[in-house]
Amino acid sequence: MRQGKLNKKRKAGAAFALYEVLIGVAVFALGVVALGRAAQNCVNASTLSAEEERIRQILSNRMAEIQTSPTAPDPAQESEIDTGFGVVKLIEKSAPAQLVEPDNTQLNGISLVTLSAQWTRSGVTQSRQVEFYVYRSG
Repeated sequence: MRQGKLNKKRKAGAAFALYEVLIGVAVFALGVVALGRAAQNCVNASTLSAEEERIRQILSNRMAEIQTSPTAPDPAQESEIDTGFGVVKLIEKSAPAQLVEPDNTQLNGISLVTLSAQWTRSGVTQSRQVEFYVYRSG
């Protein structure tokens, strides 16, 4: 009889109670949810980084085109570029730089060019801008 009670105690002690299983499943589920959110944040950060890099590339390419062109930059120009992330509005403005040497000599032929990129991300307007000088003799 004593042997039967020992076997019964061993069997009961070796099994998990329902509440222990539920707590384990809940902890596992919370871990999976946290991991899913972390993965989603990584994907969002990667997308934002790619979008920002594309905007920088657009501005850099247009700046190189203006700098290598033999003609004077346009006073105002707008264009739209489809990037795959949405449409980017590229705004180009140029004006004489009005630079003066310390001896009050006016520097002619230098233009200040401003390139602006505007786009919408999640309903919020975003923009980046670069300014640079271009010299054209004449």
